[in-house]
This record gives sequence, C-alpha cells and structure tokens, in this order.
Amino acid sequence: MIENNKIIVVGSTNMDMVVKTGHIPVPGETVLGGDFFMNPGGKGANQAVAIARLGGKVVFVSRIGDDVFGKQSVQLFEEEGIDISGLTPDGEEPSGVALITVDEVGENSIVVAPGANARLLPGDVLQVLKKHEDIGYMLIQLEIPMDTVKEALGYARSRGIQVILNPAPVNKKVMDLFEYIDVITPNVKEAEMLSGRNIQSIEDAVEAAQVIREKGVGKVVITLGKNGAVVLDEVSWSHIAAREVATVDTTAAGDAFNGALVVALSEGKALEDAVSFACDAAAIVVTRMGAQSAMPYRKEVILNHIK
Repeated sequence: MIENNKIIVVGSTNMDMVVKTGHIPVPGETVLGGDFFMNPGGKGANQAVAIARLGGKVVFVSRIGDDVFGKQSVQLFEEEGIDISGLTPDGEEPSGVALITVDEVGENSIVVAPGANARLLPGDVLQVLKKHEDIGYMLIQLEIPMDTVKEALGYARSRGIQVILNPAPVNKKVMDLFEYIDVITPNVKEAEMLSGRNIQSIEDAVEAAQVIREKGVGKVVITLGKNGAVVLDEVSWSHIAAREVATVDTTAAGDAFNGALVVALSEGKALEDAVSFACDAAAIVVTRMGAQSAMPYRKEVILNHIK
C-alpha cells in the first residue's frame, strides 16, 4: 500500500543578497547600510528546506542557472536530504537573484530577478509528477510562470493530490485557478488584493477569507505576522495566536509557515493544529537572519510548540 504523504514543492530557487540598514529607502533616497551577506533563498527552495528539516519527505521541482549559484544550491539541497530529481539546470539563463533590504525592526523589502525560474515549464513539473505515484501534497508559489502553475494544479487535481498554494508574489490571475486549490495561504497584503477588502483587524481578515473562499478555494489561511493567522474552512473560522518573540528578520517567515503547514497536514493533523505548528515554526525564523539558514529543525519547533 502506498502512503501518500510525500510532498512535492514546485517553485523558485534564488540567491539572496541581503543588506541590513536603519530603514528601508523610499524612492530616490540613498541609504548607507550595514552588514551584507549572501544566503540561498527563493520561496520554493526555502519551503523545501523547511519541509526537509521538519521531517517531511520532499521532492523539489525548480530550474536553476548553470552557474556558481546554481551549483551551490544543488550542493545545499543534497546536504538537506531533499530529492532533487526535479531540478533542471538551464544553460541560457542565470540563477535567480533576490535583493533584500532589512531594517532595524526586521521588516524587509525584496526585489527579485527571476532568471532561470521564469523558464520552469509545465513539462518540467509533469515529468516529475508522473515519476512519483506516492505524492499526496503539493506546495506551490507564484515566482514561476502562471502557465506552469496552472498545469501543475490541474494535474494535481486529476491525481487527488492536496494542493496548498502560497500566493506570493500575488498575481490576480491565480483567481482563475481557485477551484484547484485545497488550501490557500495569503498574507494580509495578498489577501487584500485577492478579496478586495481592507484588513485592519481579525474580523476584517475573516471577512476577506470568506470572500476568497466564496470564489472557489477549499480552505483559507490568512497569515497575520505577529498576530498569528485566521483559518476558515467549510464550517467555521478560528484565530490562531502567534508567540511573542524579538523579531530580527521577517524574510523567510512565510516560507517556514508554509513548509511547516504542509508537513503537519501530511502527518494527518487537522488544519487548525497544522496552522498552530506553522505559527511556531515562523516564530523561530523571525528571530534569525537569513532564509534557508534560518529554517528551524523539527525538535526546535516541537519544543516551542509545547511551551
């Protein structure tokens, strides 16, 4: 009997170039920054690393440049124990790059040059899906072409694979695919764009989640940063509180949340319990600098979860 608890992550791989600064510059302003470092990132890669560290079985599908950043990414994925049979080197485009500014309270501003990520094709994803009959969950984001997202979601639905979509960076075209999504996980800004509602409170988030769900999504989880998350299923809604921590860098908090969420779901946890686990994972990440390097290990989240 096949246990359908394997997770496929379809998404981007980037090299993050991060500068710490007092505040994020406004248009036309030059700011003298502080520390600079490079860290492997990309929403897909971050989420794949999070899943692996949290004990999930993960296959990662992405496209990387045939360059030093791409080679470094492959090495790191192998060290994390990620199945990289779906990783495709691209001989024409460089690896993706993200330019990240982090201010003194840990908030960030990000600009991404997608590079090879923009050439991740539907066939790249379908080829991997057809090789793995034991995939039960798909986690996907929007740093790759929408045509690829559409084909992946359609195939997942035909196979009965549970789809968790992190709509980042937000793209209104994803609303045409809502019927294929089991769980959608927007943050506040993404939820506002997808619902057309302004979110200033928990009640506003619930209303926005209801609007999104009425458009065809199975379940909605809106992440609220330090205020936790709102969960809406077919029957009711709930608010999951986040732990109070000293925030250093919010860069990969959403990726840790999504990775932890799908791991918990793949283990049979109810959505509310999975969201609580995901909030605890994200709370650890914001206390650290970086993206993949900041992802917590399972024992850390479990210890945080039972406090």
